[in-house]
Amino acid sequence: MIFLILFVTFFQIGLFGFGGGYGMLSLIQGEVVHHHHWMTTAQFTDIVAISQMTPGPIGINSATYCGYTAVHNAGYGNMMSILGSATATFALVLPSFIIMILISRMFFKYMNTPAVQAVFRGLRPAVVGLLGAATLLLMTPENFSLPAVNPWRFWISCGLFVATFIGTYYVKINPIRMICYSALAGLVLLY
Repeated sequence: MIFLILFVTFFQIGLFGFGGGYGMLSLIQGEVVHHHHWMTTAQFTDIVAISQMTPGPIGINSATYCGYTAVHNAGYGNMMSILGSATATFALVLPSFIIMILISRMFFKYMNTPAVQAVFRGLRPAVVGLLGAATLLLMTPENFSLPAVNPWRFWISCGLFVATFIGTYYVKINPIRMICYSALAGLVLLY
């Protein structure tokens, strides 16, 4: 039964997850953490971190890890968890695959029409909103702590957040290098 629910959930995410992988993160978190309770916020945050560090699109990587974790947390063994991983990944990719096959010919024919351009003008702000929501949903006490609980961890986490933002946005440091620097800083400062 979990496999069917997993398939339907990730199919819906794939169908409505505009804006690529980062835009899907808030949808994935809403479903797997808050709606189905397949994992905790801390587990989801770890999945996002791993998904960013591994090759491939973050949305697909997250679906793969979430499918595995959801089935594993439901009490199944490793082989069934791998099947959960494959189910979530396939379900996430399937809507895009179907839609791209159906509209690829028509898109190139009509992409410069005012109606299609208007649709894209409406989708762009929605994509930015989804990316912002994904950022805000990950700013939790599990990731940053609280000043009253652990001030050292809170301020170091905030500092790493700001340093990473400045490093990637203004200084133009490669995001992979920033991930490695942040991991090293976290290891040294928070261990």
